[in-house]
Amino acid sequence: MGAEVWNHNVHYHRLVLAAVPPGCAAALDVGCGDGLLARALASRARVVTGVDRSGEMIRQARAGGGRWPSVRFVEADFLDPPPGVLEEGGYGFVSAVAVVHHVAFAEALGAMAALLAPGGRLVVVGLTRPRTVWDRVVSGAGVPAARVLARRHGGKRDPAGMPVREPVMSWGEVRRQARWLLPGCRVRRHLLWRYSLVWDKPL
Repeated sequence: MGAEVWNHNVHYHRLVLAAVPPGCAAALDVGCGDGLLARALASRARVVTGVDRSGEMIRQARAGGGRWPSVRFVEADFLDPPPGVLEEGGYGFVSAVAVVHHVAFAEALGAMAALLAPGGRLVVVGLTRPRTVWDRVVSGAGVPAARVLARRHGGKRDPAGMPVREPVMSWGEVRRQARWLLPGCRVRRHLLWRYSLVWDKPL
């Protein structure tokens, strides 16, 4: 993918890219940060929009996006965007990596589902808080794996100024709410303190 940086979120960009439906006309990356994933999505969708409420992240995204004319970056809150900024039902693919834990879970999933076109696909990569003994076992197993991967990629590097917030929902809570809010979604726990949620909007 040619990533300029590696971190626990970038590690799962390949998972997101592999889920883009063939022939996708328009993709939206929610909480796009420095724009790395949005630019990668340009190889899978004809037009890509990256949205982030952080002005600093959008500044970085625009600074690195000049070679991708099919990608645009907008500063806005996807939960309450200004009129005309985001098109409801206008995207064949919506992604959100390390975003949902910054806002209310149900509100976030509802807003992203509304932005999807019928038949479109939503992919969320998120974080959870360990609550059970098994949660802590899985969390601990990620430590050696993360160290090996970081060494392989020359170290873990996060974008400067990236907003950080600790998750409050547990894995069990995320799975239960996701399955209730988005019937038929596929929720999977991953090693590096992340989970993935994939949902296809009914036609």
